[in-house]
Amino acid sequence: MSVRVRLTNWLHRQWQKKGWFSVLMRPLSVLTGFFVRRKRQRYENDPHASYRSPVPVIVVGNIIVGGAGKTPVVMALTEQLRALGWTPGIVSRGYGVDIGPAPRVGQGQLAATQFGDEPALLATQTQAPIAVHPRRALATQALLQTFPAVDLIISDDGLQHLALQRDMEVVVQDARGVGNGLLLPAGPLREGPERLHQADWLISQVVADQPPPATPQAPESGRSLTMSLRPYQVEHLASGRRIDWAAWLTEYRHQDLQALAAIGQPARFFTMLRACGLQLSRTFPLPDHAALQAQDFQGLHEGPVLITRKDAVKCQHLNDPRLWVVDVQPVFSRPDWIAELDSLLRERRSTSPSLPGVQ
Repeated sequence: MSVRVRLTNWLHRQWQKKGWFSVLMRPLSVLTGFFVRRKRQRYENDPHASYRSPVPVIVVGNIIVGGAGKTPVVMALTEQLRALGWTPGIVSRGYGVDIGPAPRVGQGQLAATQFGDEPALLATQTQAPIAVHPRRALATQALLQTFPAVDLIISDDGLQHLALQRDMEVVVQDARGVGNGLLLPAGPLREGPERLHQADWLISQVVADQPPPATPQAPESGRSLTMSLRPYQVEHLASGRRIDWAAWLTEYRHQDLQALAAIGQPARFFTMLRACGLQLSRTFPLPDHAALQAQDFQGLHEGPVLITRKDAVKCQHLNDPRLWVVDVQPVFSRPDWIAELDSLLRERRSTSPSLPGVQ
């Protein structure tokens, strides 16, 4: 386990309680709170400081640092809203990549080194047009210019990016909930827990049917649900062979299995696999967005190595016969929530075409 992963795990343990570390960091958290409030007031007082897209915008984000499960929600929204008649496009920051002054726009099979691992994954899996840039307003404009048929923008992350107005906010959290309820660096929050009260939807990711995290502020709308990720397919990365999850279990579950993940919460991936009945002899957590190379797999034995689809977009060049990609699909406690979101979105746009994005 790398030093960075150990430090990240230690921080998340500290952020689940109000111990000595949080006490020491509390003055800095007060400063964080000041800047968060000042930023929000700026956009509330000056609507012209933010960009209003000519098409609706849905932001999928979180208030806690680290991966909380946004990507599968973005995928589900993109695919199901397309089935409901929309032509969605996706904007993202392109984390880990030096984008430069101009947004990068593409569709289909995109290079993770050019767009970032999550945007490359989203583009491949959904086939939706995608644009990346730290300034999401620029990404949105470039996307609409290149793909004029797009009539709906889904922002992957960007809840705190108030320079892009939004029609709908979907907040995702995991078992950490709001941690100790404190802002960075005394706690894990980018905004205070009361921010959850303003969201349109709150989705809590649970693992192996565990109870959802306790939430001090549910959305004012009352629209809360849970999501669990379930494997449905495994792909042998080197050959492209795809096997149904149940069939793969029958064939491989008794082998010496390993798992590697370079995501925000690697332990969640390992826990999901174990909950499915797998015995993992070794697990290798790596930092989120880590660029995977052949040397990262040198410490693994010759048995199958299970990886996430997000990591697979960075491993195509390795041609390592040990790698198996686990494809998952979200299972929502309210299967009709996206249909309800669709109805609400259409209603809002028809009655308030200039709806302000900052709530």
